[in-house]
Parts: sequence; C-alpha cells; structure tokens
Amino acid sequence: MKAIIVEDEFLAQQELSWMIQQHSQISVEACFDDGLEVLKYLQNHRVDVIFLDINIPSLDGMLLAQNINQFAHKPLIVFITAWKEHAVEAFELDAFDYILKPYHESRIMTMLQKLEASAQQQLQPQNAATSSPQTVNLVKDERIIVTDINEIYYVEAHEKLTFVYTRREAYVMSMVISEFCSRLPEQQFFRCHRSYCVNLSKIREIEPWFNNTYLVKLRDLDAQVPVSRSKVKAFRQLMRL
Repeated sequence: MKAIIVEDEFLAQQELSWMIQQHSQISVEACFDDGLEVLKYLQNHRVDVIFLDINIPSLDGMLLAQNINQFAHKPLIVFITAWKEHAVEAFELDAFDYILKPYHESRIMTMLQKLEASAQQQLQPQNAATSSPQTVNLVKDERIIVTDINEIYYVEAHEKLTFVYTRREAYVMSMVISEFCSRLPEQQFFRCHRSYCVNLSKIREIEPWFNNTYLVKLRDLDAQVPVSRSKVKAFRQLMRL
C-alpha cells in the first residue's frame, strides 16, 4: 500500500513515519504540512491511505477529507489528531480510523494490521453475491471502531439513535435504524421489527409468543428480540419454520 502523511508537527510526522515502517509493509511516499499541497499532489499521484491531521494550514483536515471523498479513487483516511470532538464527524466521512495523540505504539500497530487486512480483502476476487462490505464503522468513546459485520448480534432503535450490540460491547450510533441497517448485508441481517434488526446466524432459540409472533433468543447474550406480526411470514420462510 502507498501512503502519505499530512502532519504539520515535524516530530509527530517523523514518529508516525517510523512506526509505519517498523510495523507494516506500507510505503510512505511523501509527507506534507499543508492541506492545499496535498490536493496538488493527489492530482498526479495515486495513494491507498492518507494519515491526516485535522489542524493543518491552508485547508484543515476535515475540509481536505471532504474534497478527497469526491475523488473517483478514494484513499482510506486515518485521522491523526489531538482533538477528540471531531470523531463523529470523521465517522460521517467514512474514516477508516481515528487516532488520538500522543501516539501509543500498540494502538498504531493494531490500526496498521487492520489496514493491511483490508487491502488483502480488496485484492481477493469477489462475485456479485459477496460484494457487500465485510466491516462497518462503529463509534465508542469518540473513537471509530472498524468492526467485522459478523460480530454484530442485533440492532435496536431508540428514537433517532441506533444501539448496536456485539457480544461484549454496545455502541450508540447517531442515525435512525433504517440508515444503519442499509449498511448491513440483507442475506445475513433481518429487520424483524420496526425497532429491531437481528443477525440470523446468531439465533439460538425461537420461542412462540402472543398473536402467533415469536421471541428470538441469541447465542452468548441474554437479550430477547421480538418478531413483529407483519414480519412473521418472511421470518418463517427465512428460518424454514
């Protein structure tokens, strides 16, 4: 993978470059301390990932990322910043990760491993049936967590928020459930209720409930997910009941 670093603090730039070289096969092609210079560079050079600070001269990192998102080839963006409060905005720009300064080597190593794994997935041949994304970005404590879709057990609506549950964590997403569920593969996730979406592969038990509906119990969790009356027929077909 080819990368550039956009960071106006020289020591931070050098530190990140060293860790990338030590812990990955990613090639750092250039370093910049100015947002407009990055746009000029990208007009003639193609890169796979951009390590991007937010507080940089000429064009700040958020505006730069918005411009990059208009490109036909969109590099992955890893924000590197001391500002916690931009994490949600970064998520909305589909950032790959959000790293807070000062750098922690273990955190950088984890991020680099995910980057290289993502690159390997893109190189693997995919047919139309497997073209859906294999990861989804979740927000936790102002950090973006790149999460394997298979780790999601179910999703629950809370007015204009969506709660996402894995085996060990709960995430709160600032979007309605329909928007979040549109990011999940339909063959694996079923919208079983107006307020719930369930990972079919995590179902452990199906219990008959009132009015010929069902309660779904999941592996590893105590939660019970309802199947609404309007969804019963489709659910029976999916589960071959």
